[in-house]
Amino acid sequence: MNVDGQFSNSIHGPKHPQSVGYTRAQKVVFYQSGPPLKLAAGGKLAPIEVEYETYGNLNQARDNAVLICHALTGDAHVAGWDENPEGPLRDYRRNKPGWWDEMVGPDKPIDTHRFFVICANVLGSCYGTTGPMCFNPTTGRPYGLTFPMVTVADWAALKIKLLDYLGLQILYAAIGGSMGGQEALEIALGWPERVQRLIILSAGSRLGAQGLAFNAVARHSIINDPNFKDGNYYDGPRPLAGLAAARMLGHITYLSEESMGHKFGRRLQSKDVPDFTPIGVEFEVESYLKHQAENFVARYDANSYLYITRAVDYYDASVWGEMDLARAASRITARLLVVSFSSDWLFPPESCRELVSAMCRAGRTVTYVDIPSPYGHDAFLVETTTISRLIHSFLSI
Repeated sequence: MNVDGQFSNSIHGPKHPQSVGYTRAQKVVFYQSGPPLKLAAGGKLAPIEVEYETYGNLNQARDNAVLICHALTGDAHVAGWDENPEGPLRDYRRNKPGWWDEMVGPDKPIDTHRFFVICANVLGSCYGTTGPMCFNPTTGRPYGLTFPMVTVADWAALKIKLLDYLGLQILYAAIGGSMGGQEALEIALGWPERVQRLIILSAGSRLGAQGLAFNAVARHSIINDPNFKDGNYYDGPRPLAGLAAARMLGHITYLSEESMGHKFGRRLQSKDVPDFTPIGVEFEVESYLKHQAENFVARYDANSYLYITRAVDYYDASVWGEMDLARAASRITARLLVVSFSSDWLFPPESCRELVSAMCRAGRTVTYVDIPSPYGHDAFLVETTTISRLIHSFLSI
């Protein structure tokens, strides 16, 4: 289980009738000519390459599109089996389905017999959409920290650009969990006429102080790695130790005390008696975090981690209402489903209820469900049985 959208326990192979089968990423380049994209933080960027995947078929009315927004270190590969994995994801994707494969496919809750499903990597990503590790056309070198600051608003604007390119004027639904929930919310706020239904899982209108603090420590670990070199590490050793520490810290926030206690307790790793040393791996939970970190640093870019976590930090949906969340919520015309999980301490239930309360005060139609779960923030990827029922019912309204 892994909140960044990189795990699915689906047992459906690529030839299973409920699988979307083998998939291949698609790419499009925007802003090759004319004005560049004006970013919310004041910068500009051009050209911009976007990597995305689609599943299912668009109907004649072109009104059956479902946009899925991925979580922090997730990507566009939401379902199926990558036909030709390349780059840092080559080994990771081999023999693994997309990160929400249990939810997306024929006769699954997001049914590709019925819906045309789209998922695209966010701006700043290291998974195919333009980001810090891409080459700056002006200098011929990777952007690094010269990459302009991006925000959730920019991610939403780029998704709208992609929808325009695909000829989609309206979304049957926009769906996102965690960071993806923020992006889906931003799309519904910025372009309310284009979203009919909105599903937000494990996310609220803004990240709380504790979440900001965890992200700050994670970034501190990266920028203080000796190999970070102000973000200019692409020609030499990468800041793997700092990125690994950031990942270990982040992964702790995705779980809960109950789930970690059940999974690991205080069991020693492959020994009956501790070594009584201040270094090395003593406990199973240490081994688990170390393994997660090693897998992560093999596929992710440290600069992307800095930019994307900062974008999440900055997001506050209430800006649409001059810092009044109910006024902001009044912009939304979509039916809304908000789902929280009892043990989530990154976006706790009270954070989700704040958004729901604002929607109610604005007179909007909202369904709210708090699911008892021991899995923490990860629950939106793990509690698939309950979430499947909720999403299937909501999309049938």
